Amino acid sequence: MNFLASGVSAPAPDGREVCPTQQRTRHFRPGFPGGSRVPADGTRAQVALPVLLIAVITLVASVAPLAIHLSPLLVAAPTCTAAIARTRLTVAMALAASAAVVLVDWHDDLVHTALLPIHIGAVLAVSGFAIAARALHDRDLRELTQVRAVSEAAQRVLLRPLPRTLGSLRIASMYRAATAHALVGGDLYAVARAGCTNRILIGDVRGKGLPAIEDASALLGAFREAVHEHEKLPDLAAALERSVRRHLAEMAERDPDSAERFITAALVELPDGEETVRVVNCGHPPPLLKQRDQTTLLCGSRPAPPLGLAGSTADSFPLDTFAFGPGDTLLLYTDGLVEARDATGNFYPFLERASTWAWQCPHILLRHISQDLKSYAGGHLNDDLAMVAVHCPAHSPHPPEALACPTPEATA
Repeated sequence: MNFLASGVSAPAPDGREVCPTQQRTRHFRPGFPGGSRVPADGTRAQVALPVLLIAVITLVASVAPLAIHLSPLLVAAPTCTAAIARTRLTVAMALAASAAVVLVDWHDDLVHTALLPIHIGAVLAVSGFAIAARALHDRDLRELTQVRAVSEAAQRVLLRPLPRTLGSLRIASMYRAATAHALVGGDLYAVARAGCTNRILIGDVRGKGLPAIEDASALLGAFREAVHEHEKLPDLAAALERSVRRHLAEMAERDPDSAERFITAALVELPDGEETVRVVNCGHPPPLLKQRDQTTLLCGSRPAPPLGLAGSTADSFPLDTFAFGPGDTLLLYTDGLVEARDATGNFYPFLERASTWAWQCPHILLRHISQDLKSYAGGHLNDDLAMVAVHCPAHSPHPPEALACPTPEATA
C-alpha cells in the first residue's frame, strides 16, 4: 500500500507515540519512487560478481586438463555486467574477459591456433550485443524517468497536500490510489478557511482511470473557487452541483457514458467560536465522530443525491448540525475503507475496530487505520482510499467570537 500522508508521526526515543508538531514533507525529485535517479553501476557486491567469474574460470582452467577448454565460459562476465551496470563497466569487463581468454588459451596451447581469435571474437561479439541492449535500456529508462517526473508533478498539483492546522484545529490526510504507480485516482479531498469558518470536502468519483481523474479535477477546481463565495454550506453544495453538471455536459461530446457519471461527496463546516460541525452529505459514507468514549456515525436526517444527480438549488441539500468540541475527532473517509475485504470476502468492520484506534492525534489515527486495514485485507486493496482526520485540541479552544473575522466573501 502506497499511502500519501501529510505528516506521519514517529515514536519518541522513550517509545511513546508523539503527534508531530512540525510539518514533514516529502521533497519531490524527478526519478523513481523516493527521489532516486536512473540506476548507475549497481552495488559493490554486484560489480564484484563478474570479476569473481573471471577469476574463478581462469583459476579452474589453469588446473583443468588441456583437452577441456573453458575460455568460452568467460563470456558470462560481460553479459552479467550489462544486466547490473552501465556501458563503461561492461566494456571494461569485456576487455578483462578477452585478456583472460588469452591466458586460458595460452595455458591450453591454443595461442597459435585459429581457436584463439574465435574465442576472443565470441566474447567481444556477445559483449557488443549486451552493451547495445544496455544502451537502449538506459535510454528508455531515462525517458520513463522524465515522464514519471512530469506525471507526479501534475498529480501533486491536482491533489494538493493539506495543511497540518486549520484555524485552531489539527488536521491530517492520507491517500492511496488503486491504480499501480498512480498518486491520484477517483477519490479527492480539499480544505479551505473561509473567514472564520473551516470547510472540508471529501469525495469519490464513480469509475476509475483518466475519466475519474478528470471529474475529480473539475470538482476540486470548483470547490477552491466557490468555497469563498458562499456563506452557507447548502449554497456551496448547489454551486458545486452546477459546476459538476457543466463539466459532465462538456464531457458528453466525447464520452457517451458521461450521463452515468457522478461524484459522492461530503461537505463539512467547522466554524470558529461554535462547538458544532455542519455537514451536507451528497450520497457519501457518513463521517465518524469520536467524543470521549463514544463513536458515532453522523448519518444526518436525509442525505442528498450525489453531485451530478442532485438538484441545482440550496433546498436540495439538507444541512445537519452536530456537536463538536474540544477533545473531539472527526474522521472523513471514502468507501475504500468500508468496502475493503479480507481473504474470505468479509467487509472491514471499521465501526468495531474504531474502539482500538488512537484518536488523540489525527496523524497517529490515520497511521493506525492504514496499518490495521492493510493487515485485515492482506495488503490487497482494490479501490482508492482517501481519509481526512480533524481534531479539536482540548487545550486549545476556538478563538472567541469577539475577534474580528472577515466574511467568506471578503476572503475571495
